[in-house]
Amino acid sequence: MLIDLSIRNLAIIDTLHVPFQSGFTVLTGETGAGKSIIIDAVNLIMGGRASADLIRTGAEEATVEAVFALPEGVPLTARLAEAGIECDGELLVKRIVSRSGRNRVFVGGGLSTLAILADIARELINIYGQHESQTLLRTDNHLTLLDGFGGLLPLREAYAALHGDYRGTLDRIRALEEGEREAARRLDLLAFQAAEIREAALRPGEDEDLERERGLLVHGGKLLCSSQEAFEILYGEDGAVLDRLADVKGKVADIAAIDESLMPLLESLAGAAAQLEDAALTLRDYGSRVEADPVRLERVEERLDLIRRLKKKYAPTVEEIIAYGEEMEREIELLENRERTRGELDAALERLRKELATKGGELSAKRRAAATELKKAMEREIHQLAMKHALFEVDFEVFPEPRAAGLERAEFLFSPNPGEAPKPLSKIASGGELSRLMLALKQVHPESDVPTLVFDEVDTGIGGATSALVGEKLKRVSRGQQVLCITHLPQVAAFADHHYLVEKRVEGGRTATAVTPLAGEARVTEMARMLGGVTITDRTLEHAREMISSGQGP
Repeated sequence: MLIDLSIRNLAIIDTLHVPFQSGFTVLTGETGAGKSIIIDAVNLIMGGRASADLIRTGAEEATVEAVFALPEGVPLTARLAEAGIECDGELLVKRIVSRSGRNRVFVGGGLSTLAILADIARELINIYGQHESQTLLRTDNHLTLLDGFGGLLPLREAYAALHGDYRGTLDRIRALEEGEREAARRLDLLAFQAAEIREAALRPGEDEDLERERGLLVHGGKLLCSSQEAFEILYGEDGAVLDRLADVKGKVADIAAIDESLMPLLESLAGAAAQLEDAALTLRDYGSRVEADPVRLERVEERLDLIRRLKKKYAPTVEEIIAYGEEMEREIELLENRERTRGELDAALERLRKELATKGGELSAKRRAAATELKKAMEREIHQLAMKHALFEVDFEVFPEPRAAGLERAEFLFSPNPGEAPKPLSKIASGGELSRLMLALKQVHPESDVPTLVFDEVDTGIGGATSALVGEKLKRVSRGQQVLCITHLPQVAAFADHHYLVEKRVEGGRTATAVTPLAGEARVTEMARMLGGVTITDRTLEHAREMISSGQGP
């Protein structure tokens, strides 16, 4: 939800900071005080159109910052993390509008784009008012709203999964139909390449083993000569190291027989003699295994040359060449069995088409039943909101082919006046009517992923008992979502959990908008102003107290 809004140099606002809480919040004030500017600020945070005309006279840029609280586990949090946007329970969004045209967007403290901001904002806040085209004006949302109302989203998801299988099978068939001649050419190429890799009979790590063997074969003579010479020096020739060491051991033994302090040295010499003897025997055995085999070297070179050519043609490693060969074998099998594969795919497509028709038909029937119930529920609600003769309809357009969302699209139609046929909302609903329609929808289907709702002009054209009913309904909506409402009616404001006064002040010869939280007698005074205008009497004040007490409930 929105917990903090800061505005600088926007229209007649110099500097403004407003903290918000959960529940139902109203903003009231005289006409022209700047309430609409706050809506403009929120609209900028949502990615709305920016204009240099919004910048306060004398300033070069205007800034709007908003902080949203994001509870742990909210899907948006995971999306932000994937996008590299920091979010530790709160998300900072900032919009800067400049006269130079260098407008900037910041999300989570980092520079971002307007498209990303708009995408994120859709999951954070919605505005319903005269100049907004939000959820209800986007026809694409109507089917989702209807499915949500009818509890059909699980059925829709099951249908969508089935449609995904259907589309995937259809794509495979189309790929299979991409020309027999092209398939034949492809098969010839694959057969040649697969045979070349198959006949090479590569094994993982073979190139590394061959390179090591090649090194040994190339230097075989040197390895044999050096190992033999080393053996002779240690063991084989007259006066070898081991013979000389034996003489040294004898001398030290004679000394140790007299002076026992040299016994550790004698033991060390014995150990050294054993190690040198092991080394000499290892060199002898190594020399016996060394080959200077030109025939084998030629074969190794040929094998390495083959592997190098295959790497150049197919993949940089032996393992990847083997994997590529296996992939080609599978494709060859598919191409060689086109008729059998096509038959299997056709059968699968027909089965999926029938299942899709059955599941889609079930979804369509339930949608029409839900549309009938939604019509009744919406008309019941809007008739209570000073639109006694208004009509609400759900119109369906059936698609020639099944789509991911179902067999049809839905659009909400509305008629505010008797004798007029219902028409699309975008062509007929005013701002106040749109706000009341959204309020009615929130009554009949309160579930929503958007945590903050802003209602502007929801009370346009109503009064008396109807306005009190609007306030009560907004209060009810606020139990599940944060509700912000700009209103001129005390009957609506009486139900608020939090009340802010928006007013113009003249300081230093300049006009500025201020927002003040109201409580106690200050709130009573503002309510009395809304009730009685310029002249506020004791009776008006008492009436205001009664309204606030009644709106807060027992």
